[in-house]
Amino acid sequence: QAILAQAVLAQPRGVRFFIRRPSNRRPVGPSAADRHSATPTMAADGELLKLKSSQGEIFEVEPEVACMSTLIKNMVDDSGTDEEIPLPNVKTAILSKVIDYCKYHKDNPPEEIQKPLKSTSLIECGVSEWDAEYVNIEQEVLFELILAANYLDIKSLLDLTCAKVASMIKGKNTEEIRKQFNIVNDFTPEEEAQVREENRWC
Repeated sequence: QAILAQAVLAQPRGVRFFIRRPSNRRPVGPSAADRHSATPTMAADGELLKLKSSQGEIFEVEPEVACMSTLIKNMVDDSGTDEEIPLPNVKTAILSKVIDYCKYHKDNPPEEIQKPLKSTSLIECGVSEWDAEYVNIEQEVLFELILAANYLDIKSLLDLTCAKVASMIKGKNTEEIRKQFNIVNDFTPEEEAQVREENRWC
């Protein structure tokens, strides 16, 4: 589920971030069309889902919160709520932060983020103050959140974290972007010229 962050060397607008969907995502069953409108399968009132991080930490979470993740919702629909739900691609600290996001937005649906960004300020692009502060974090944590949001299939969180990266890129030239993200230029002169030519439209 790696993020492929590639600086396309034509102009600043040519920098692209590609998110490759996991190839091992749980297949959606025949009843998938019903799942989108159905309430998540839940046990008795007050029962919590147990989410297990890659480091073995267990988080007990309300079903409505956990099922903001399409991956978890499908697991619950398929297998019920009795057993722990393993999340081998999400570390403890990152899972905790994802849960914080889902708890807040369970009753506060996030606004749509303007695309493309009109400003380096997320708030000016429709992001709430809470969300803007939420992604005001170290780059390493930000990229781990992007991976987690992609793996867990939480679209609004994926949009937010990618918007944060886009805001960090906006207005910068290629060399500034390389410095920002510690990207080593390993292109040969011939490869660099080819990339520039292929992306002249950017």
